[in-house]
Amino acid sequence: MLSTQKRRIVLKSKEEIELMRQAGKIVAQVLDEVRRHTRPGVNTARLNQIAEDALKRHHATPVFKGYPNQRQGLPPFPAIITTSINNELVHGIPSKDRVLQEGDIISIDCGAYYKGWIGDSAITIPVGKISEETRRLLEVTEQSLYQGIAQGKLGNHTGDISAAVQDYVESRGFSVVREYTGHGVGRRMHEDPQVPNYGEAGKGIRLKKGMAIALEPMVNVGQWQTELLDDGWTVVTADGKLCAHFEHTFAVTDGEPDILTL
Repeated sequence: MLSTQKRRIVLKSKEEIELMRQAGKIVAQVLDEVRRHTRPGVNTARLNQIAEDALKRHHATPVFKGYPNQRQGLPPFPAIITTSINNELVHGIPSKDRVLQEGDIISIDCGAYYKGWIGDSAITIPVGKISEETRRLLEVTEQSLYQGIAQGKLGNHTGDISAAVQDYVESRGFSVVREYTGHGVGRRMHEDPQVPNYGEAGKGIRLKKGMAIALEPMVNVGQWQTELLDDGWTVVTADGKLCAHFEHTFAVTDGEPDILTL
């Protein structure tokens, strides 16, 4: 989700991290429910309604709906989740006219407020039977997320996370998007530090206990460049080739990184 906010790093206490975990668990449950309903013939407006109903049952409120566009004069985001199909990378808008087909892939991104804190996570879901190349794209993108999170340790730098994602993706023949990044998260959707999906190990901001980071590798089959559609939200690959997107929120601790969106 594009940021319009002035950012700063906010370190969270143990108690605040636990509240973020509650928000993150709700998001995980919403995404799981959307996944179970994702099949050929379903339109993306229906998936959005499923997510909205699930958030209400958990007494959580959506982060994305009404989120302002950073481009002046363009409308705020109109939906609960983003639904991005095939060559759509992020911020796709749900619609009754977008009906899923066998062999598609769809990225679902969801953010929820719960007790004043945000959970933020994304998955890319296969629709029916997909090709071997597409399956590999999803596998590499998701695994690159965990490669990056593994570097989210106290004393490391944001560049260690970024380099781990980039090295894993590019060594397997895919490319990482450069215009959009992971980010700090907490009471606000976007905080510092920004965490790109490419970079140099040992560079960037040193990680401190209490940082909460939403890491979100965005991976393309072709070139890394993207374009923005006329709706002011939907980002697509510039070459029209497939892309995938996975995201977890994790906290920096005294030990291993703590994933909050499970």
